[in-house]
Amino acid sequence: MGSGAAAGRMKPYLIAYAKTAAVFLLLDAIWLGFVATSFFQEQLGHLLRDDINLGTALIFYLFYAVGIVIFGVRPALARDCASPVKTAAVFGGLFGFFAYATYDMTNFITLPGWPEIVVLVDVTWGTFASAVAAVSGVWGQKSFSRT
Repeated sequence: MGSGAAAGRMKPYLIAYAKTAAVFLLLDAIWLGFVATSFFQEQLGHLLRDDINLGTALIFYLFYAVGIVIFGVRPALARDCASPVKTAAVFGGLFGFFAYATYDMTNFITLPGWPEIVVLVDVTWGTFASAVAAVSGVWGQKSFSRT
């Protein structure tokens, strides 16, 4: 089998990745930049940096979107998947739950003063945003494949 066949199999995932990454980044930018800014300042102000390391943030978003595609989008794009949107939402949400829970619960265990409310809010956010991004990746791939 030639490289053309491999590229053809990868194309749907590249499209899904682009849509997933864009939607997750947009959602998180709105969340962190506008919606939850004061919440995190009140809860974690003593730990927050004055400046954001944009290079490291970009690396996180690029890698995290790969995880959403592998664990949320890919199962939804399987040929035998009866409900791609529901599958993407469930598995994308689970990926977000476990990733954000690992981060927040580790911080809660190891950092004095890490508030319980931050664990609850951030894990809920990560679950929701990852589910929405996974569904967007599926929709993006499906709409592209119809054109």
